[in-house]
Amino acid sequence: MQYIDLRSDTVTVPTEEMREAMYKAEVGDDVYGEDPTVRKLEEMAAEMLGKEAAMLVTSGTQGNQVSIMTHTHPGEEIIVEENCHIITYEVGGVGYLAGVQTKALKSNKGVLNPADVEKAIRPKDIHYPVTSLICLENTHNRAGGTVTPIEIMKEIYEIAQKHNIPVHLDGARIFNAATYLKVDVREIAKYADSVMFCLSKGLCAPIGSVVVGTKDFIEKARKYRKMLGGGMRQAGFIAAAGIVALEKMTKRLQEDHDNARFLAEGLKNIPGINLDLETVQTNIVMTDISKTGMTGKEFALKLKEQGILINGGNDFAVRFVTHYYISKKDIEKTLDAIEKIVRQF
Repeated sequence: MQYIDLRSDTVTVPTEEMREAMYKAEVGDDVYGEDPTVRKLEEMAAEMLGKEAAMLVTSGTQGNQVSIMTHTHPGEEIIVEENCHIITYEVGGVGYLAGVQTKALKSNKGVLNPADVEKAIRPKDIHYPVTSLICLENTHNRAGGTVTPIEIMKEIYEIAQKHNIPVHLDGARIFNAATYLKVDVREIAKYADSVMFCLSKGLCAPIGSVVVGTKDFIEKARKYRKMLGGGMRQAGFIAAAGIVALEKMTKRLQEDHDNARFLAEGLKNIPGINLDLETVQTNIVMTDISKTGMTGKEFALKLKEQGILINGGNDFAVRFVTHYYISKKDIEKTLDAIEKIVRQF
């Protein structure tokens, strides 16, 4: 069966153009710095985000963890949002790998209040850990792909500079944020000292993420990447797809946003499906199906029988994610299937 796969934008497979680029890629040993295609990708990424240097990593999680290790020392504290990817989905890496603890702040739909951030910075005291990093996430995954406005990014960055604290941005979907804000991605990246973004989500590359920052930061980060097993050899085959992702796929994300909005507006009209349209800003739609009497897992199984894949657990939260391989026609079929299923309960 050919499924309509709305589980995540990580399910995207490389385009034909990417496959061709991967097949023809010129490669070398990247640990020696001899892979020309990796170097091209890294130079392109640094230029696009307005940073001095970049480094290809295997995943967004590796990129975030390497960045945190580079910015901090064991025994320090980092400020994060309470439901961010770094502390929710990265297997406790900040404690195990970087040896830091987290100060988790509440947010408004994934957007931190700058005043709360400043208040969370530890004063000098023998009893307290040093606040050594502020981490932001834009777009915010668990909040439903919500976008932190430029002015909030700027205000938090200025607070960080005042206290001599670096800012790391988990920008896994930063190009979605830029598309929503209708700005060049540099306008977001300039309010962070380091940025990680993913090539393997809505940009369709099969593997990889990129970390950008200053030359000194990236040079130091390469050692931590190597420590975590991220020193790859002929990685140009991966980088080739990433180059196509940056050149082509970053320019078409509005289509995914439009499809997510179309889906959300349709779901809003189905009895038993609850969602907040204000959070539907990019390509993620979060819903509450508690009024249907089904758990997310039960709902997902019913939809699978109709040829539609979604993520659903033992609670009542259900997530849908649009991407390159989801069309408006797919959304219409999904809405029809959901309406039929809900009518039965």
